[in-house]
Amino acid sequence: MKAKKFDSDFESDKNVTASLDLAKINRPNQVQRRVNVNFPIWMIDSLDREAARLGVTRQSIIKV
Repeated sequence: MKAKKFDSDFESDKNVTASLDLAKINRPNQVQRRVNVNFPIWMIDSLDREAARLGVTRQSIIKV
């Protein structure tokens, strides 16, 4: 599919996912590496309260 056709279909709210090779999809500059971090208990409690308020996990709060 040509770029003009793809753009036209996308702009007119047509489903363009069939035109994409989702097997090769990646997020540039989003490589993750696991680390261990020690936080004081008061900070963990604060993170947990904020996570509960937002309805997300503690890990999500830390990532942001």
